[in-house]
Amino acid sequence: MSTQTLETRTRTTGIQMMTQPSKSRLVRALARHLVTIVIICFLLYPVAWLVAASFRPDNQVLSTLGLFGRFTLDNYRHGLNPAPSLHFSRFFLNSAVVALLAVIGNVFACTLTAYAFARLDFPFKRVLFAVLMATILLPYHVTLVPQYILFDKLSWLNTYIPLVLPKFLGADAFFIFLNIQFIRALPRELDDSARVDGCNHWQIFRRIIVPLSLPAMGTTAMFTFIASWNDFLGPLLYLSKTQLYTVPLGLNMFIDATGRSSYGSLFAMAVLSLVPLVAFFLAAQRMLTQGITTTGLK
Repeated sequence: MSTQTLETRTRTTGIQMMTQPSKSRLVRALARHLVTIVIICFLLYPVAWLVAASFRPDNQVLSTLGLFGRFTLDNYRHGLNPAPSLHFSRFFLNSAVVALLAVIGNVFACTLTAYAFARLDFPFKRVLFAVLMATILLPYHVTLVPQYILFDKLSWLNTYIPLVLPKFLGADAFFIFLNIQFIRALPRELDDSARVDGCNHWQIFRRIIVPLSLPAMGTTAMFTFIASWNDFLGPLLYLSKTQLYTVPLGLNMFIDATGRSSYGSLFAMAVLSLVPLVAFFLAAQRMLTQGITTTGLK
């Protein structure tokens, strides 16, 4: 066998060894993408079915699991005007007011409390921090009855105060812990430099800690907005006047125990109720990602 033939066979074998792994990687990549697409379609199908059902006639809403059928906007027209003297936009306005106040209160109170635990030294700091963390294990429903009696004695029922005031008191231990983890990662030299320049604790918090803690604050704002917007039990306990209802209570009005529920209008308003959540998530997505990756949630 000639030397040239051996070199040709060696070159051919080398090329095959280089191309086979690349084809294998390509096949694996295509398989991964295909599985991912199937899982995404499986997860998004209920939402797609909800949107499709909201555009079907009311008597055909539950008739099929398909996504296509007769198209109508009657569900949205009837849903926005459930009663002659009532417009569903009122519920959106009420939910927006409660959610925004809850976000402002929770972000401010949790960040300020986290700064105190992360940067300041005061008596019984470790004990108070342990008590704070223990409240995470306390079920929300345990405190419902005492809170209801307290708010009733204060004549705060049928107001938004029971839904908003606890947010301004730093009662959410999980978000306080999240902000503590973030603030502890900030260099203490920044505080020392500001203190040399004459800043007190409030000025250090406002001018240094807050600007550098925006990712953690964005994460807190995002989850607080979602929890407040979707809260059903709190408004159900404290609000009995229809004009004060939030979106979850408004959606519940379409459910009739006698079997005359209006599912088309319910689905149409449920679709509209998702719009603020998606918009808020897109607006805070970058800070949410940074906040999760730079705190103890990573």
